[in-house]
Amino acid sequence: MNIKIIDFPKVKEPRGNLAIIENGTIPFDIKRVYYLYDVPSDAYRGGHAHKNLKQLLIAVSGSFDVVLKNGTETKVVTLNKPDKGLLIENNTWRELENFSSGAICLVVASEVFNENDYIRDFEEYKEYLRSK
Repeated sequence: MNIKIIDFPKVKEPRGNLAIIENGTIPFDIKRVYYLYDVPSDAYRGGHAHKNLKQLLIAVSGSFDVVLKNGTETKVVTLNKPDKGLLIENNTWRELENFSSGAICLVVASEVFNENDYIRDFEEYKEYLRSK
């Protein structure tokens, strides 16, 4: 599976902690940042793969599960620490679920939004992988 947990540099002090994400901390230039919030606990997000885009997912508050698939293997990663991020390489199917109350998922992306980069049907995704 083409994923990796990244530990961010952090500064710990009595006034509160600071985690740092900048170019060099992650293996791509940051082109887009967005976040998911107020997601109902029974809701499901994602449900797609990207042909080129790479993403870093961070639970800046609360927790959620990321279900990852590569066509033959499935892995579930629980994110619940704001100083760790899940790097998801391109061509990896992802689904987000089991959001805790108040969970916030920060997404750092390697590209700006491009609908043509998305594969939104799992059967099409598997066919895309077979054609590579």
